[in-house]
Amino acid sequence: MNYFLEIAPNLLAGLKMTLGVFFLTIIGSVPLGIIVSLGMKSEYFTVRWLINGYIWIMRGTPLLLQLIFVYYGLGMMGITFPRFEAAVIAFIINYAAYLAEIFRGGLQSVPRGQYDAARVLGFTRTQTFFKIVLPQVIKIVVPSFGNEVINLVKDTSLVYVIGLGDILRAGNIAASRDVTLVPYLLVGLIYLLMTAIVTVLLRRSEKRLNIWR
Repeated sequence: MNYFLEIAPNLLAGLKMTLGVFFLTIIGSVPLGIIVSLGMKSEYFTVRWLINGYIWIMRGTPLLLQLIFVYYGLGMMGITFPRFEAAVIAFIINYAAYLAEIFRGGLQSVPRGQYDAARVLGFTRTQTFFKIVLPQVIKIVVPSFGNEVINLVKDTSLVYVIGLGDILRAGNIAASRDVTLVPYLLVGLIYLLMTAIVTVLLRRSEKRLNIWR
C-alpha cells in the first residue's frame, strides 16, 4: 500500500493524459465519422473516391504508424504539432474512418420507404436525417460503436511512441526504476476499470434505446 501511494501521483497524472486523448477522440471522431459516412453516399464520383481512399489508408495501416507519421513525418515537412495535439489528430482521423463504416451500415439499414414517407409529409432532407434517420441509426450502431470505444480505451497506450506521459508510460518508468512488475499490475487494473465503466454505460444506453423497437 505504501508503494502504491508512492507511485499513485505519477499514475494519476498519466491517467489524466490517457483520458484526455480518449474523450477528445470521441468528441472529434463521431461527428467526422458521420460526415464521412454521408460523403460515401455522395452522387459525385470524385468525393466517393477520395473518401474511400482515406478509409482504405486509415484502416489498412497501423495506428502506431499513423501516430509516427503525424508527429514525426509531418514535422519533417514543416508541419509541426505538439505531442498531445498530434496524438489526438492521429486518433481522430483513424477512428473516424472506422466509425464511418459503422455509420454507413446503419444508414443503409434504414428502409428507403421512410425517406419517401418523410418527403410526402413535407420534411426537408435535414429534418428527415435528424428526426427520422439518425435516431434509428444510433440504435443500430450502438453495439459496434461500443466495441470501438472499448478498443479506444486500450489503444490510448500507443501514445508512448511519441513521448506522451500516459498511464502506461508512467507505469513503465516506475517498473524500470524500482525493478518490479507491480506498476504494470496497477496499470492493468486501471485499464480494466475503465473498460468496465465504458461497458456498463454502453449497456445502459442499449437498454434505453430499446424503446425505439
